Amino acid sequence: MMGGYGMTGGFGFGWIFMILWAMLIIVGIVVLVKWISAPSATEGRSGESRALNILKERYARGEIDEQEFQKKKHDLTQ
Repeated sequence: MMGGYGMTGGFGFGWIFMILWAMLIIVGIVVLVKWISAPSATEGRSGESRALNILKERYARGEIDEQEFQKKKHDLTQ
């Protein structure tokens, strides 16, 4: 008489799956945003180490003295 749905009207535990699906979509969006923003975060760190390497090279070639090297190194590592 009721089409096999019983007294729940066909909803049963469907609401649980709906909530789980919504949570899965939200987690997927968060992971996607973190994945997209990750390269820019690592570029900043590698840029600092590149600048420090250039500074070390300039110091090794004698282009700058120790005092200037220490000051610039301190500025870069802050």
